[in-house]
Amino acid sequence: MKVFDYNLFDIVELKKPHPCNHQSKQFQIVRLGADIKIMCLGCGNVILIDRDKFNRAIRKIIAHKNEIEKIDK
Repeated sequence: MKVFDYNLFDIVELKKPHPCNHQSKQFQIVRLGADIKIMCLGCGNVILIDRDKFNRAIRKIIAHKNEIEKIDK
């Protein structure tokens, strides 16, 4: 299993899409801890999953927080 170095507000891609109308695989990390709260970038719904399940579901990190801040400026 590949270990990823993710932080708060990073944008990640998961293996399976969110079952909303947008079928988005991209999520933003909203809260870190024993559980991880992620927000679907397609519909905006927030999902709370445990860290082990998240580590199995993550495919890649699309953008780190500092990269997102550079784009916004």
